[in-house]
Parts: sequence; C-alpha cells; structure tokens
Amino acid sequence: MLYIHIPYCRRKCLYCDFFSGGASVACWPRLTDALLAELQERVGELPPRLESLYIGGGTPSLMPPVEFRRLMAGVRRIVAEFRREWAEEAEFTIEVNPEDVDEERIRVWQECGISRVSVGIQTFSDPLLRHIGRTHTADEASGALCRLTASFRNVSGDLIFGLPGQDMAQLRRDVERLIAASPQHVSVYALMYEEGTALTALRDAGRIVPTDDEIVAAQYEALTAMLRDAGFEHYEISNYARPGYRSRHNSGYWTGRPYLGIGPSAHSYDGSARRRANPTDLFGYLDRFAPILPGSITDSGRVFYTEETLSEDERREERVMLSLRTAEGLCLESYGVDFGADALMTLLRNAGPHIVAGRLQRAAGRLALTQSGILVADCVIVDLI
Repeated sequence: MLYIHIPYCRRKCLYCDFFSGGASVACWPRLTDALLAELQERVGELPPRLESLYIGGGTPSLMPPVEFRRLMAGVRRIVAEFRREWAEEAEFTIEVNPEDVDEERIRVWQECGISRVSVGIQTFSDPLLRHIGRTHTADEASGALCRLTASFRNVSGDLIFGLPGQDMAQLRRDVERLIAASPQHVSVYALMYEEGTALTALRDAGRIVPTDDEIVAAQYEALTAMLRDAGFEHYEISNYARPGYRSRHNSGYWTGRPYLGIGPSAHSYDGSARRRANPTDLFGYLDRFAPILPGSITDSGRVFYTEETLSEDERREERVMLSLRTAEGLCLESYGVDFGADALMTLLRNAGPHIVAGRLQRAAGRLALTQSGILVADCVIVDLI
C-alpha cells in the first residue's frame, strides 16, 4: 500500500487537525518534485505487490492537472523501475472536495488510473457548511456527486454528524440525499473537538455549544439503520459499503498490512513493529527533497522521518484496538499465537463482563463489538487492553 499526502487546502476547516498549508502559497511543481524524490529514495520499503494507492490530504483535488499527470506518471515509473508491480484491480483513490470537481479534472483523474473517488460532503445544509468552514455549497456537493457517480464505478461520500445545531431531521435529510446519489461507499464521522483547532477555540469561548452525547449516539444509530436498510454493509465503525466495495486501502490499515507514506506528515508501517513518521514541516520537506538551488542543502542525505519500534505490549494493544473497529473483529487464535496463551486468557477474562452486558460477542473464534458496544467502543477497548 502506498499513501501520498498533498499538504495544501484552499482554506482549513474549523474542525480539522490534519496537517495542511494554504494553497495560495503552493508551489505545485516543487511539491511534485519532492514527492517523487522521496518515493525514489524510499521505494525499497514497498512490498513486491501493491494493492492500493491513496492520495489524501489536505485537498488533492486542488492539484493542477498538469502536475497530477506528472505525479502519477512518476509514481508508475519509479515503482516499475524498482521491480514492484500493481495487483490486478489495484485500488487508486483520490480525496476530493466538491468545488474542485469539473470535467477537466475528472478526465485527468480517469486517464491517470484513478478508480475510486472519496468526496467530502460533510452535510447538505448550507448554514452548517458555513459554520464548520467548508467552502462548498449543498448544491455543489450534489452536482459533484452526480458527475462523479456518472464517471467512476467506485465513489465514496463523507458525512459528519453531531454538528452544532444539527437536529435529527437534518441528519436524516443528509443521509437520504447521499443515498439518492447512489455512491458505493459512505464514511461517517462524529464531530471531534481536537486540541488546537479553531472549532475547539470557539467551544472554549462559549461561541459553540457541542451536541449532547446522547443525541450524537442517537444520530449514529439512526444513520446506521438508514444505510443498512439501503443495502450498505457496516464493515467498520465509521464505514459502510455496498457488497464488493469496501475500501481496500483503509482495510489494510485496520488489518495491520505494511504501507509506505510519502509527503510531509505521512506515516509508514512495515507490517511488524516499525513505524516511521515524516515531520509536519512543509518547508523542511521541500528543502530536503526539492531544494530551490540543487546542491544547496548540505544534509540532503539525512533521514527525514522519525522512527519507533513498537513493544510487544504496544503491538498487542494496537491489534485489539484496530481489529475491534471492524465487523469481523479480533481473531482469537492468531492473537494467542502472536502474544501467548496468558495474554489470550487475560483478554477473555477482561471481555467477560462486556459479553454478558451485550457489548461484545464471541463467535466463530472471533471477538467483535455489538451495535451497542460500538457506542462505547473506547471504554470497551480500554478495559480489554
């Protein structure tokens, strides 16, 4: 799996804590040079066979078509030169914002091999969109969905629930409108007040009143029921797919597969115990991989990422946390093999009260959250680990 981070946004959303910079100061050719230079340097970390490429951000759909073509051509060239190959039906995903979806970009994305598009809708309410700092309108979102579903076989739409002022009726309208657009995949996220974001500052100043937790839980249950009734599989806490359209890339994260992350703030994992993280330093990244004056950076050979090796306890805890996000849950046999019989016995002992309470279920050699358990997933997972 390969992830490429595009670190520019037109404007940062009030709730966002992902690393990004303003597109008004973007030097797209230099960014492309840097991304390809890093990939050239680190391509050996990729497995022999690649199942997916995910271009995220930031806002990848802001990338000018000429630079997107150059990026994709460079990625294919570097992968081929290092004797890596793409799996048949490999999944190529790009994240897009509705206001960037036009016929030229759609044509370029298709020509470059994009097979899956994830579009950030968030809500179809114009007042709510303005309140969270989104730059598109509800009509632009509907138009983008229409164009994308007519052009791509695999389209995913994102929604946010628990927005201040979002009542149950508005949430239902959002879900109904998204279902009517016929995407193959839907991701839903509860609004989070992350430290350091503008939204959290507004809450702390008393200018925003967060939605009550009970209402947020009711919204989640309602949208889950609506999506299931519409034929979507609830295969991960925040993700729903029509049969055959689960996100292969994101599923790889939850099942512990290795991946290489390229770009400022991107993360990588070797599938065993080693994690690497690029700093959230855009100008440092560009200076390292695409200096303005070739040869001017004396430390061009230095390692840009930081690295950590997970302990056995950290790997065990991560296995529980990621596995329980999925509908399949945690395989008890592999857990016992990897971490020992004592660890398995401790896990099952801790799981007992949650099984009795109906928050966990044990079946077919697996441990999984029930629907009621999903609502308190964090608490259940803490008890297990």
